[in-house]
Parts: sequence; C-alpha cells; structure tokens
Amino acid sequence: MSSANPASDRWVVLKFGGTSVSRRHRWDNIGRIAKKRAQAQEARVLVVVSALSGVTNELTAIADGAADSNQRVQQLVQRHRDFVSELELDAETVLGQRLAALQALLVDERAGPRSLDWQAEVLAQGELLSSTIGAAYLAAQGLDFGWMDARDWLDATLLPNQTAWAQRLSVSCQTRRDDDWRARFNQQPHGLLLTQGFIARHPEHGTCVLGRGGSDTSAAYFGALLGAQRVEIWTDVPGMFTTNPREVPDARLLTRLDYHEAQEIATTGAKVLHPRSIKPCRDAGVPMAILDTERPELPGTSIDGNGVTVPGVKAVSRRNGIVLVSMEGIGMWQQVGFLADVFAMFRNHGLSVDLIGSSETNVTVSLDPSENLVNTDVLAALSNDLSQICRVKVIAPCTAVTLVGRGMRSLLHKLSDVWAMFGRERVHLISQSSNDLNLTFVIDEADAEGLLPVLHAALIDSGAMPTGDASVFGPRWREIEGQVRRRETPWWHAPEQREQLLALAQAGTPHYAYHLPTVRARARALAAISAIDRRFYAIKANSHPHILRTLVEEGFGLECVSQAELERVLREVPALAMDDILFTPSFAPRSEYAFALDRGVNVTLDNVEALQRWGELFQGRAIWLRVDLGRGDGHHEKVNTGGKASKFGLPLARLPEFVNLAQRLQVRIVGLHAHLGSGVETPQHWRQVCDELGGIAEQIGSIETIDIGGGLPIPYTADDEPFDLEAWGAGLEEIKAAYPGYQLAIEPGRFLVAESGVLLSRVTQVVDKQGIRRVGTDAGMNALMRPALYDAWHDVANLSRLADHQQDYFDVVGPICESSDVFGKRRPLPAATSEGDVLLFADAGAYGFSMANQYNLRALPVEAIIDGGGQAEVRAGVAQADVVAR
Repeated sequence: MSSANPASDRWVVLKFGGTSVSRRHRWDNIGRIAKKRAQAQEARVLVVVSALSGVTNELTAIADGAADSNQRVQQLVQRHRDFVSELELDAETVLGQRLAALQALLVDERAGPRSLDWQAEVLAQGELLSSTIGAAYLAAQGLDFGWMDARDWLDATLLPNQTAWAQRLSVSCQTRRDDDWRARFNQQPHGLLLTQGFIARHPEHGTCVLGRGGSDTSAAYFGALLGAQRVEIWTDVPGMFTTNPREVPDARLLTRLDYHEAQEIATTGAKVLHPRSIKPCRDAGVPMAILDTERPELPGTSIDGNGVTVPGVKAVSRRNGIVLVSMEGIGMWQQVGFLADVFAMFRNHGLSVDLIGSSETNVTVSLDPSENLVNTDVLAALSNDLSQICRVKVIAPCTAVTLVGRGMRSLLHKLSDVWAMFGRERVHLISQSSNDLNLTFVIDEADAEGLLPVLHAALIDSGAMPTGDASVFGPRWREIEGQVRRRETPWWHAPEQREQLLALAQAGTPHYAYHLPTVRARARALAAISAIDRRFYAIKANSHPHILRTLVEEGFGLECVSQAELERVLREVPALAMDDILFTPSFAPRSEYAFALDRGVNVTLDNVEALQRWGELFQGRAIWLRVDLGRGDGHHEKVNTGGKASKFGLPLARLPEFVNLAQRLQVRIVGLHAHLGSGVETPQHWRQVCDELGGIAEQIGSIETIDIGGGLPIPYTADDEPFDLEAWGAGLEEIKAAYPGYQLAIEPGRFLVAESGVLLSRVTQVVDKQGIRRVGTDAGMNALMRPALYDAWHDVANLSRLADHQQDYFDVVGPICESSDVFGKRRPLPAATSEGDVLLFADAGAYGFSMANQYNLRALPVEAIIDGGGQAEVRAGVAQADVVAR
C-alpha cells in the first residue's frame, strides 16, 4: 500500500471499541477507514483498540480471584484461537506467545496474594491479544500496519493522595512530552500503526491500567501527545444524542459540540464517550469525533473548541441509583467549618459528592454510584458519624435528570412546561451548575419511569431545545434506523404550482389558496378505512363553499357548531340530506338549537341543564349526547377538550341523571360522542375512546352511532410523520368487532383540509435588531391566528427564492401591534430575502381564514381555489361569488 511518509509528523488517531474489533467484517471496516484517513488527511494513522467485547469482564473476574479462574482462562484461550481461525490466520503463529503469557499469569507467584501489579498485568491481556490479532490480520490484507506496545509510550503519573489501588488500576498519564519523544514516535517504520487502549507503563516499571473509559482516554492521550489532527472514537452508535435513543427513538444526533458541552453530556449519562477522555484533547486543542464503525457515512459528533455555541438545551439525561444524604440542624447556621467537617467524613468513607444543595439549616448532597462504592454498610457508617453533628436522612433510590446546554439561565422562561412536569413529581433536589451548563432535578426513581420521552418532547415543543438548528442537531435515531415514514412533498413545491401561486400573489396579499386535489386525496384516504361508517367534516376548519361541495361529493356529511354554519351548509349544499348534517354547539343560545331541530339535522347536547330548562324544545326528539371521559389530549393545552377544566362534555358522574331526564321527556339518545382534543398522534387514543364509548353505549341502551370525534393530526414539520391510518383503522376494527351493533362516526377537520391550504404574503421589511434578524410580512396574526394562539408551527418558505441555498435564520413577524404577532423564530430563509418577496405559510388550510379577523382594521385575506391546471381565480374574504379554475 502507498501511504504517507513513515517519518511524517501528521497524525490521526482512531479508537475502536470492543464491539468494533470482535467480528471479521468490522476489522475490514477498520482497515478501510484507516487507509481512507491516511490518504484524505495525508497523515499517518494510529489505531487504538479495546479488548474483544466481554473479555475485560472475564479478566476482571480472574483478577478478583474468581474460584473458576482456570476455566475462564481456558475459555478465553479458545475464544481467541477460534477468532484467529475465523480470520484465516494460524493461531499458534499469531497468538502462541500471547496466550502462553496469559496462562502463565495463573501460576505467577503474585497470583496468590493478587498483588496490584499482577492484577494490572491480567487486565492488560485483553488489549494485547486483540491488537496482536488485528495487526496480523490487517497486514495480511496488504495494509502497511505495524504493531506497537502502548506501554513504551504512555507513562502513568502518580497523583497526590492517590490510593495504591488507583496508582495501578486507575491511572492518569502524562500529556506533555519533549520533542525527542515525538521524534522517536515519528521514526516508527510503518505508515499505519496499531496499539492498545487501557494500558500504560507504571513509574516503577511494569503495567498499569487506566480504569473505566481507558481505551477512549488512551486515544485522547496519544492525540494530545502527538498534536494530532483529530482523535476519532469509533463505536457501535453514531455519536452523542439529545437523550438515550434506545429509550426515546426521536432523540436527535448532536453533530457539533464544544468540549465543555460534550464533557457535561458524557458526565451526566452518555455512555458513548468517557468524560475522562475529553480533557487531554481539550488542553491540547485536538478536535475529537464520535463515529459509527458500521455506518461511517453518518456525520457523527464533532467536538472541538470552535463548536457552535447555539444557546439551548442540547441533551437530557437520566442517572438511576442516585443516593441523597440530607443533613439538617439548627447548629449548622453560620457555623464556621461545618461543611469542612461534613466533607471530611465523606472523604474518610471513600465517598465523592456530586450535587450539593444548601439552606440555612439543611445541606443535601448526592452520591453517584458510578463514582462511589456505595453500599448499605458504608452509608450506615457515614450516617453514624454525621449524626454526631446533625440529623441525617438517606433518600434512595433516586434518579438525577439533567438538562445540558449553553446558557441554561437564559432558558428558564422557556422551561415553564418542564417546571410544571417536575412539579407533578417529588423533587428532592434542584442543582444548577456554576458554569451555566446544566440543570439537574433529583426525584424518586419510581417517578422517573416514562419521564424521559415526555420531557424530551416538551423541551422541543417549548423551543428550549432548538432542534431546527442544523448546525448542531442532526437526524433522529428513527431516521438513522430507517424507521421514519416521510411526509409527502407538498403540492406547492411543483414548479407549475409555484408559478401559479406567485401569480395569485400579484392579485394581492395576504392571500389564501386551497388545492382541491389534496382535499380529495385526504377524503379518499379516510373513506378507505372500512371500520368507519359515517364521516362528517368539521366545517369550522374551513367553510369555503368549494371545499364543502368537494367533500360532500366524496361522501362526507358536514358538522356545524353554529347557526351561521348551518345556514351556509343549507345554502351552499342544498341537496345534502338532513341526516348527513351534525350540529355540535357549545353553550349556544336556545334559538340555535331550535333552528337546528326545526331543520331536522342531528343535534348534540353536552349538559343536563339544557334538558332541565328547555325540556319542551327537546321533548320527543332524537338527540346525540357528548360526554366527557374525564381527561383531555392534544398538541396544546388550548385544544384540550376533556377533563374538569374543559367546558365541553357531560361528566360521566351525571350520565344517569341525564338518561333519567331524557326518558321522562321521551328523548331518545341515538348518538354518543366524545372528543378529547386535536392533533393527537397515537392511534391507541381513538381505540381507547371507542372502547370506552362502547361500554357507555351499552349502559344507555338506545345508541345507534358512536362518534369518536376528530383531531386527526397532520405532519406540520419535516420531523413529523404522517398519521398512521392503517394502524388507526386496525385498532378501530378490533373495537368495532367487540361492539358490532353500532355505527362508527368521525368528524375530522384539520386532516382533510390543512395541507391543501397556503397563505401567501409579501415581505414588508427586513430588520436587524441587536443580532436578531426579523422578516416582516403583510400578513399578521389577524390573518393566521394559530401561531399566536397555540404556539403552532407552520413551515415558512420564500416562494420568490425557493432555489436559493444560502440560508440564514430569521424571526418571521407580522404588522399587528401585539408582541404575540410572531409566526416563527429562527426560521431558515434565503439570506437574500428582501422587501417584496412572496412568503408562503404552509398547511394553513385549516383554522386559517376561518379564524381571521380585522384587528387593527386590517382587511381580511383574499381566498382562491386551485383545482388542476390553469389560472386560479380569486374569491375575496367576504361573501362573494365563488369561481374555480380547472
């Protein structure tokens, strides 16, 4: 192989862990990666390897004096021989001496007393074996690989107050050597070198080991000593994530961090990189990276001193098994030396304190078992000592939940939902780091179950974790694993549609446009769900006449919530049967119920008081009943329509009262309805609602139709997945089979029309205020209320510059004199965005124009319908003749 000049002083250090060196194909990957780095960087490559996976655990048991040590050694010998055979190498030639050395340690004179230097020798054998195998295999593949002993180059440093155990089995190494050391290293004859992690040379000669995270740290030491171009940690995951991806599949890959953020994330829970390994590289200014051996094409996590310091939470982690020690006593207040006495007791028992919280009469600290040998005897002895000066309470087991990121103090206003979430749990300790990089909550371990996914989602929803910033946040774990269903490319991306929309904008902005083919596609997707018998469209989402007619043509009935909506339906779709109209008002006046009943449409009640006060109005009628199942759901608290705090629905506790009064008035309850909220993403939600309604219908006895409401979500952001209609339908089929006597009804709005609509506006100004760039538009919260009302997301695109790739981040705002007139913050738009450009707000077909108003005396938007090719024609925002282009 042609490689870099062997005498070159340019180095790249690659570390591969146990899983990366335990299979033949992974050694092939190591060879390819090393060769590629040497060529691309015009540098020499030092590969640092761990022992085969599981080997260090076996060696630890042997070093600890396991009774079956002989058997364990023989198993290790056989495993390594088998692996060498798998690599098609001669086991005796490659490993004979190494395996003999391992077996000889069992009869070494130091084995009886298990001296610390003997234990270190035993523990070192795993890396010596794996590196010997790897160097032989890679050389056999024609690569210019040489083997070297890390103990010839890494020297341990003995620290003050370090125990004898730590001086052999958990050492630190020198990170500064003279020029002679580096010159000798550079003179090694191979362009590619392979060595061991975890092991070093003791100052009194012999072997010592680095302890936990030793291989990562060895690579960092070599990188620092060599002034390497980069230290790459190759492992079986693609890098650091915003949280544990095994527990939260929507966790995001962190593609860029600075040393300090990476240190905090590693310290507070991330297992992919040991925190000890960061300091040597940080001190030497050597960049680091975490990469996936199996998927080298992924970006991984880059760590350096120039990391993008975007303010915001980068990660949330959880550490179980935390022990809290609470010390309380009046005598500690203003007592000089109290804390010194306390911490001396912790030191005497070999315990290191992690978090500290204090008040005038209480000091509470946490003990992380990963850094301490915490057991009942130690805690009992500590408590006995502490009880001499204060009252002691040990709280365990606890969990520490930590938010990590730059500028935590500046984020507190965004963390209200997080504070509320922890307010529902029992919080024992809150700690904020002095470097403003983390915020930790310690709660009971039992309360932490299931918390991480909810907390992670809340951080994203609140904007505290700015996942839209591509400079830091990469793909989700589910995307990496190929488990994400992508949303369709929006209809307005097509060149012909873009030109048509730009032409519409010439007619005036703000301007809504609705794409009828999208409405039909969504209607047909719902029609294909065989479990649904009756489909109503909630016209409050968008009552444009052409949309109403289109959905009626597709077999939908219409659901109204006011007399005016009923009048529009009767006027615009006069042929629609009255049984296909559903009236579901909330606190409407008596006259509106009378109007609906006189027309013969299906009328829904949701309280007893209406029957009590207007009994004669409903006497002898058939009605539907809306019940409150006692809870709500949805994408925002303001779309939550269930539970005591909601104004909707009859409480189940009053159901017998309602049924008895209905019987006295000869009112037949033929429909049963519940709607818990909007934007609910889990198919199981509707399955459960349907199941509960089926049970209630059995109690009532006269029900013909069960209505599970609407609220089906759409993918508003690029990260959102399309709603899984197939899973939803399958769940409904199961429930329908259990209650075959009822028709099943739904009444969606958003799902049918949101994606069909866009709002067009023009840029009025672009302003830079103290580093925040804002784009102003002629559409404000009067034209599209959802962002101001629900913190709702709508994608924003510059339709005039859709092909521009040079992006910058802008806050997008409107012209209304309200602080809440903001469509989105830090939205990526073309850097050249300027006055007159046409901005498009996507997915605005639902609750857009229908909620528009003339606040600040600004005119209502214009509306247009697009139905196929040709020039769309426009409808003003007030009742005018409808025209549609085909």
